Amino acid sequence: MQLLTHSLGPITIAELSGEPLLIASAQDAVDLLGNLYYQGLDRVILHEKHLSADFFDLKNGIAGDILQKFSNYRIRLAIVGDFEKYDSKSVRDFIRESNRGRQLNFVSTLEKAIEVLAKN
Repeated sequence: MQLLTHSLGPITIAELSGEPLLIASAQDAVDLLGNLYYQGLDRVILHEKHLSADFFDLKNGIAGDILQKFSNYRIRLAIVGDFEKYDSKSVRDFIRESNRGRQLNFVSTLEKAIEVLAKN
């Protein structure tokens, strides 16, 4: 795992890149969040490839468990990926509702992720 940073004035956004990071459970999220929190980072970009495929099967509760950890730590999250491929109405609704708020956003490009997280 590589941790890149994007600085925009007083705001620093962490971007996780590289392999083999795979977040598949709430414990994986806690481990990552502890690292980010220790470094004083409160905005993070993940790429879709860093999430287990189970994350997008909302019936199993993994997405809720993982995202609750980000909320508890007050870490804003943008996930970059191609989300048009998900046919599930519940996944599409989840993405749409998440994008209405500030805590979690699903975006198609790194530039959009930085833009979303740079807003106060």
